[in-house]
Amino acid sequence: MNFGLSTPMVLLLLPLALLPLLRSAQVPQNFPSIEDIETDPVSVAVDWVLRLAGALAITALILGIGGLHGLGRTIEKTGEGAHIVLLIDRSSSMDNTFAGRAPEGGEESKSAAARRLLKDFILRRQHDLVGVAAFSTSPMHVLPMTEHKEAVLAAVDAMDRPGLAFTNVGRGLALALDMQEADTSPAARVVVLVSDGAAVIDRKVQDALRTAFARRPINLYWLFLRTEGTPGISSVPAPGEEDTPQAMPERHLDRFFKSLGISYRAFEAENPEAVGHAIAEISKLERSPITYTERIPHEDLKGRAFAVALVGLLILLAAKLAEVRLVPATEGA
Repeated sequence: MNFGLSTPMVLLLLPLALLPLLRSAQVPQNFPSIEDIETDPVSVAVDWVLRLAGALAITALILGIGGLHGLGRTIEKTGEGAHIVLLIDRSSSMDNTFAGRAPEGGEESKSAAARRLLKDFILRRQHDLVGVAAFSTSPMHVLPMTEHKEAVLAAVDAMDRPGLAFTNVGRGLALALDMQEADTSPAARVVVLVSDGAAVIDRKVQDALRTAFARRPINLYWLFLRTEGTPGISSVPAPGEEDTPQAMPERHLDRFFKSLGISYRAFEAENPEAVGHAIAEISKLERSPITYTERIPHEDLKGRAFAVALVGLLILLAAKLAEVRLVPATEGA
């Protein structure tokens, strides 16, 4: 650890710490000649312990007064995890239950279930860098990539505002990829798309997404919160029915993702339990070795310096109280 002082000028007082080494604090007493008495090692040791305690007390007091502190620093660590962008659908349909109606009594909306389970996912993974984005009519950059769990949890909690009417998943994905592009580390990269439906992605946006996904390896997971009674990802149109992105957007979005040539997996969930199982499966899949940095903040050490000074002063006080003053015979007569 590197150290610093808030008031470096106090270092001019450090020579005062030499005083106990140059002069004893014990009261000198007169004795007859003791030249023929052997040196007492214990007494010499006690004398130097007291001198060093005094020097240490003065030094610690000066450093405490000067505002001793440990300098903030960045350290590199290794673990298992990934750099993840949570891309959350905030269209109005997410505020309904899996049955497709407004929550009643103790029912949980799709967005509430997703928030609860995503927060548990975040807390269980210690070494991830996580960013949060949302989309409805337009994409929303909620939180940049960070290792601070409290900030990520707060960002996920912020998704409890009422959603808007539309689902612009293409622009939401573009934002999530931009957030990953800003991160230059070699860690595994993941985009988790949480949505209950898919709108049609414009052909130009599709081309832009293909280019963005081709720049670097990114693992894409689609957590599809399916409303009861609606077509699923793997639904096939009946004979005579239209098989177009407008008629079956979920099916065609899945086909688009599969055509990107990336690591992609879709999870279809029709209740909160299925959402939990899907998130647990994503957590198992994304456990690659990762190197990350941790910022160690400035640490105030004044209290420790004053504690050391107190110990030194208590040693000196104990020695002073134990000191015995010999009275000459003439004074005792």
